[in-house]
Amino acid sequence: MDHRFSVKDYYLYLVLIALLAVALFIFNPVLGTLGVIAWVISASYAYRTAKKFNETLSEQFQSLHKDFEKVTERAIFSMPFPMVVTDKSGVIIWHNSHFATLLDGDNLRGNVLQKEIPDLGKNAEKEEDGVRTVENGETVLIKDVPFATYRNIVDYQRSGNADILCLYYFVDRSALYDLERLYDDVSSVVMVVEVDNFDEVVDAAPTSKKPLLIAEIDHRINEYFRSQNALVRKFQEDMYLIVMRKMDMEPMVNEKFAILDLIREIDAGTTVNITLSAGVSRPGLTFMEAYKEADTCLDVALGRGGDQVVVRTEDTYAYFGGKSKAVEKRNKVKARVLGIALRQLIEKSPKVFAMGHTNPDMDAIGAAVGVMRAAKNQGKEGYIILKESNPSIDLLLKVMEKEEPELYKHIIPGERAEELLRQDDLLILVDNHKPSFTEHPPMLERTSNVVVVDHHRRGSEFVNDPVLNYVEPYASSTCELITEMLTYMYDDMDLTEFEANALMSGIVVDTKNFTFKAGVRTFEAASALKRAGADMSKVRYFFEDDYDTIISRAEVVHNARIIFDNIAISKLEGDSPNSVLVSAQAADELLGIHGIKASFVLNKKKDTVHISGRSFGEISVQLILESMGGGGHLNMAGAQVKNDDIDVVEAQLIQAIKDYLEKGEKEE
Repeated sequence: MDHRFSVKDYYLYLVLIALLAVALFIFNPVLGTLGVIAWVISASYAYRTAKKFNETLSEQFQSLHKDFEKVTERAIFSMPFPMVVTDKSGVIIWHNSHFATLLDGDNLRGNVLQKEIPDLGKNAEKEEDGVRTVENGETVLIKDVPFATYRNIVDYQRSGNADILCLYYFVDRSALYDLERLYDDVSSVVMVVEVDNFDEVVDAAPTSKKPLLIAEIDHRINEYFRSQNALVRKFQEDMYLIVMRKMDMEPMVNEKFAILDLIREIDAGTTVNITLSAGVSRPGLTFMEAYKEADTCLDVALGRGGDQVVVRTEDTYAYFGGKSKAVEKRNKVKARVLGIALRQLIEKSPKVFAMGHTNPDMDAIGAAVGVMRAAKNQGKEGYIILKESNPSIDLLLKVMEKEEPELYKHIIPGERAEELLRQDDLLILVDNHKPSFTEHPPMLERTSNVVVVDHHRRGSEFVNDPVLNYVEPYASSTCELITEMLTYMYDDMDLTEFEANALMSGIVVDTKNFTFKAGVRTFEAASALKRAGADMSKVRYFFEDDYDTIISRAEVVHNARIIFDNIAISKLEGDSPNSVLVSAQAADELLGIHGIKASFVLNKKKDTVHISGRSFGEISVQLILESMGGGGHLNMAGAQVKNDDIDVVEAQLIQAIKDYLEKGEKEE
């Protein structure tokens, strides 16, 4: 809008005078002439008045502009927060005293701002006008103090050329961050605690000690958590609900949850130690959300064998403890309930699909064969998903093709299974619970009716919301679990000799001929299979090796070296079809060397390095290989690392072992 004055502002008056002069000319020329003279005088006056007014107004505006510039300049110089002006290359041209004080300097002109504040714009992905992008409000740490950064770019003329200046100012956010930290510290977390083997220990304890034992467990749990300002409520005889602030939980995290040791030290008067597991939620959730998350974490802890605490972090899980062997639970109620539930699920499903892990072994295939028997007993169509055979299962599949041709025809690749799968069909995962490690991961996206049966310690990756979940790390093998479930599903399992042999082979391979992790229920399952017709001489045939395999295994053992005094490590050179099998067998043999507590064998297959780890239990190969993306059991685990350089992976493995041993020394 134009606020200046001109002759146009007097236009109406001048028109009226002109009309009057014309009228006078008509009636009296003399008066008309006087009217014209009056109009000229009026127009001249209007022009001079408008010009003078505009000049006065302009002078006032200029004076006001100068005053405003002085006010602005004075305001900038007296701003209570650090300010700095740079050119487009980031060189400091001017700064106020607050900025100099902040960086402990008197005159910082000529310095590069980026060098003075390295964090400034560190997340910038692009530049604007040659200047690194800085998001307004972006937080930077200066002398460990958080500041919100704001920037303005100003165009100006310099020596006749266009240029830009950048004005930065920094607002102290310490108070806000302190408030956020306080809010985070006082946020509530929920913990669900369970005494793993409460029933077994109490049942085995002398009658006179049972009340004292229960009281001692209760006392130690209450005393430990209440000493950290936590609210403790017992809602079952072996389960507790804990609510506490995050800041009160941090000392527990720092001491690796000493409650695990306090419970383990209780003298139960039996040969079995009492152990405890717990799941902890993230802070900042509603109490219902926090309880569900803590309960899920507890399931993870129990699925990993118990005697540990699992804490949910923002994007993963943190594990504490888990260095004890999973103790066999003699309570068979769970197996019976889940066996009946699985039978009912099969009854409602038109088709049943069994799928193991990539590069399946005897345990995966044997368990899948057991699932096919369950489907057949219900009159359902069943399929085993298998892309291709491998040396560890070649002989079993050859015998299947000869003795069970109908079953062999129902082995199909994942792509064919996808074509056959319908939404109401049942998918049963055996010997694996990681979606990314399954034989054909897309199958999990096609149906929500998924059952998981596995004996590996549960990791952070797990099938989303399975309809039935049977992960028991105490079991020797998945074949043991499937056999036990079959005995509860049917009065007569109706196994053929081959099916019994296949299930037995899975138990044999994972127990190393019943010498490793074979519990009472393992032998009960083996007895059931023997009664069903299992022939150990035929089972032994499945494990016969050819000459090249034996030579390769001997070379791996021969080339092994000892690290950290009692750990054997070796590599299998070359990419052969049975390299993974040879590595696993060699790792077993290395444990036979006197004084060796753990062994690791690496082999490269295409662009992936496979690692087989074994131990007697004193060293947790599971925790070591979990740090490299693998998993398994305390004394038997594996990992697959995407890397085509086996030496690089070997160095990573040695570092992981070193970190594990150093961590163990600190805890002691």
